[in-house]
Amino acid sequence: MKLILTLSCPDRPGIVHTVSGFLLSEGANILEAAQLNDASTGLFFMRVKFECPSDVLPLEVEERFASVANDFAMQAKFTVADRRMPTVIMVSQIGHCLNDLLFRHRSGLLPIDIRAIVSNHREFYQLAASYGLPFHHLPVNAGNKLETEQKILDIFRAEEAELLVLARYMQVLSDGMCQQLSGQVINIHHSFLPSFKGARPYQQAFDRGVKLIGATAHYVTADLDEGPIIEQGIERVDHTMDPASLTAIGRDTESVVLARAVKWHAEHRILLNGHKTVVFQ
Repeated sequence: MKLILTLSCPDRPGIVHTVSGFLLSEGANILEAAQLNDASTGLFFMRVKFECPSDVLPLEVEERFASVANDFAMQAKFTVADRRMPTVIMVSQIGHCLNDLLFRHRSGLLPIDIRAIVSNHREFYQLAASYGLPFHHLPVNAGNKLETEQKILDIFRAEEAELLVLARYMQVLSDGMCQQLSGQVINIHHSFLPSFKGARPYQQAFDRGVKLIGATAHYVTADLDEGPIIEQGIERVDHTMDPASLTAIGRDTESVVLARAVKWHAEHRILLNGHKTVVFQ
């Protein structure tokens, strides 16, 4: 069985030696290893993919690793490497990111198991049906926002999901929901923020004559669009392009950036480092 170990702890000598020694004692063969010593925070981060000679459970290895974790004050987690992460996707009325994720999923390019699609509009129920996926239409208004969020949480838990992807879901999640799903929600937005907020950001960008457009994928927190950044992408544009062209380029970039963020999260390549992330690509 192939497992992944991710860990973070205060940096000090002997961490790599001790971790590799433990894996050797388990009869494991290391397949991938990446590490970061962050001098600015004094923290150490590591991701190791390894293969065990027998079918051992991650929890069993984690229990045997507990003494090492305690000695180094580690936050450590073992997961099955080839397991597809149960995922719920949310969308509103713009479907390019949803369509891209569904196609990549069906093509075997994303290590996720999409359990359901949730939307505050009906536009994409046929798209969901074409992929054989449950579609939950949950309209949102000022009077039912918290009730709707509870329904979303109920779906998330009923599907035993571990990742919620906001694929252009145009509703702000409450502080309470952000806290309940901390580190489990990924959002995508255009990279003009904090400029060009609100409606028609690409028209606003066109009016200002921007030369670069892009997208940012980040974890969702109670601070709107301020969560730890996972991935970003940019494309150069020029004066010959109209707002429609900028929008098309921007949407392509959003799709690619979101797909990368989802893939890396599902492969346990992302570790939180305060308000930032460490991404072992």
